[in-house]
Amino acid sequence: MKAALSTTFGLLMFSAAVMATAADMPVVKPLRGTVESVSDNTLTFTTRTGAHETIGLTDKTGIAQVSKAEIDSIKPDSFVGSAAIPQADGSLKALEVTVFESSLKGSGEGHYGWQNADGSTGTMTNGTVGKLSNANGRTLTVTYKGGEKQLVVPDDVPIAYVEPGKADELVKGAKVVVFPAEDGKNARGIAVGKDGFQPPM
Repeated sequence: MKAALSTTFGLLMFSAAVMATAADMPVVKPLRGTVESVSDNTLTFTTRTGAHETIGLTDKTGIAQVSKAEIDSIKPDSFVGSAAIPQADGSLKALEVTVFESSLKGSGEGHYGWQNADGSTGTMTNGTVGKLSNANGRTLTVTYKGGEKQLVVPDDVPIAYVEPGKADELVKGAKVVVFPAEDGKNARGIAVGKDGFQPPM
C-alpha cells in the first residue's frame, strides 16, 4: 500500500476543497502536527495544541513533500496556492504561498474558505499566476476556473514548493498537514515537510 500512497496526491490533497463552489463557501479544515509514528495503515501525530491524533492511511491517500522556496520561484504560469486574509479593497493578503510542481497543476483549483493554523478562518486560492507586480509590495494575479484574485505577498510571508512525495517520508518528527476524507477516519492527503520544514499552509 505504501508505494501507492505516493502517486495520487495531486488529485486528492485538496479534493474536498474542489467542491467548495457554493455561495456559502464551505471551510476546509486541515489538521497540522508532528508525526509520532506510522504503520502500513495508520498515522499518529501530535497537533500543535498537544493533542494526539490517529488517522487511517489507505491506497487512496496522497502524499506530497513540501520544502522551503523563495519568492523568485513564483513566475507567470506557475500554479500556486495561498492561504490569505481578505482585504477591504477585495484583494487578498497572503499568509503563505505554495508553488506546485508542474505535475500537480490543478490541485484544488478554486477559491474557498480555509481554517488557518491559528484557528482563524480565511481563504485558500489555488490557481495560475498571471500578471506580477512589485508596486506596493509583491502582487500576483491568480486566475482559477470561474474567477481571479489579486494576491499581495508581504516580505515576511513563507514561500514553499510542493511536489509528489513518498510514504517513507512520513517519519517520526516530520511536520505534516493532514487532509481528512469526508468520513474523518482516513487521510485523503498528507503534506509532509522536507528535512524538518513545517508546511506553511
